[in-house]
Amino acid sequence: MATTADFRNGLVLNYNGELHVITEFQHVKPGKGPAFVRTKLRNIKTGRVIDNTFNAGVKVETARVEQRPHQYLYKDDYGFTFMDNESFEQVVLPEAMVPFADIMKEGQVVTILFHAETEQPLTAELPTTVELVVTYTEPGLKGDTATNTLKPAIVETGARIQVPLFIDTDTKIRIKTSDYSYVERVK
Repeated sequence: MATTADFRNGLVLNYNGELHVITEFQHVKPGKGPAFVRTKLRNIKTGRVIDNTFNAGVKVETARVEQRPHQYLYKDDYGFTFMDNESFEQVVLPEAMVPFADIMKEGQVVTILFHAETEQPLTAELPTTVELVVTYTEPGLKGDTATNTLKPAIVETGARIQVPLFIDTDTKIRIKTSDYSYVERVK
């Protein structure tokens, strides 16, 4: 059991009989009335995000989860196949359990969350940023960095993202996985 003071991003709660992970939270102390905590909870099975408000100090049931690094191998009809680099065991996760799969390339190391009591895989998490090569984009103009204008580009995994005008084809870039935003060029 934990209280609202223990809330942090990534904490897994057993809420309404299902496992939810906290993606955002904010302690609010209004001038009138008791304090409360606003949260955004993502259902681990379905991926649906819900908003919920907890009164400050209320006890919530947490779930024990373990994070284990796995290497992404391939995708087939059954889902995404990952391999544990230490035991070489393979885990297959359906598409619903792998958010942001369209920017994941083969050989990439991801973190898989396992329920500690049942050893059931829950979800796969990509690193905060990934490095991908732009396979197609309209030609850019050299020195056009003064404005914040973006153009569409396709990266090596097939995902479409927005990049600045000076990015050309075959340029390696870093992408933020949470919102598919361009971070920087990689040398």
